[in-house]
Amino acid sequence: MKLIVCIVQNQDSRRLADEFVENGVRATRLSSTGGFLRSGNTTFLIGTEDRRVNRVIEIIRENCSTRNQTIMTPPSYDFTMESDLTYPLNIEVGGATVFVMDVEQFHQL
Repeated sequence: MKLIVCIVQNQDSRRLADEFVENGVRATRLSSTGGFLRSGNTTFLIGTEDRRVNRVIEIIRENCSTRNQTIMTPPSYDFTMESDLTYPLNIEVGGATVFVMDVEQFHQL
């Protein structure tokens, strides 16, 4: 038995949750915040048999793509006034962070 912890951006969470239901993957969905942009994320907790881990990861990979996003850098508060302007910065966001852990015991009560 394995526990998969999957953290995705909110934009991907609904599509991923729908795919989990369609493929019979039971998941608990939690709201979370973090990362570079401090944006909203969703964390899925998935308990599954060892043989299904690769399929679950495949579903995650198919539904959580990376994309480019332009953000404005925060203003500098440097008192030398060398650079106090903001400028656009292209960054890659999205995808998923996935942890797979062994489960010593599992009880469904």
